[in-house]
Amino acid sequence: MRYTPVLHIVLHEPEIPPNAGNVGRTCVAIAAKMWLVRPLGFQLDDYHLRRAGLDYWDELEWEVVDSWATLQERLAAEAAGAQWLFSARATRPYTGVAYRKGDVLVFGRESRGLPPEITGSHPDRLLTIPSRPQVRSLNLANCAAIVAYEAIRQWSAGHGDE
Repeated sequence: MRYTPVLHIVLHEPEIPPNAGNVGRTCVAIAAKMWLVRPLGFQLDDYHLRRAGLDYWDELEWEVVDSWATLQERLAAEAAGAQWLFSARATRPYTGVAYRKGDVLVFGRESRGLPPEITGSHPDRLLTIPSRPQVRSLNLANCAAIVAYEAIRQWSAGHGDE
């Protein structure tokens, strides 16, 4: 293990390789683990994925799992924190919760977000990053970074686990 993850960032069925690459870079920067849930919209050796992560891939803690069920099994063994689900259709802002070390931040595919069977089963864990109505949603990599750095901000301000 390269580092002990302080957060777990899940990309559920990601479609765009540079987004996954940029999330990977953010994970290295903050000591988070990146999880990719299949099916993926790209090959793991995709040039754009690697290019977005530049030379950070060797430093990244990451894992690919075949399904949501497999992810849940793996997280039960590795992550002690709460799972937070992100959707442009949620109403509770991402700043309205206290993040703890070990939490899991779950983001859906770029074109459709998380499926209803996931969001519907955990409505108390559903969060959004507010934006003006003119914007349907924000970029996946930007969303992951915004929320991850909010968690770190809370910890440094003494609002979460130190």
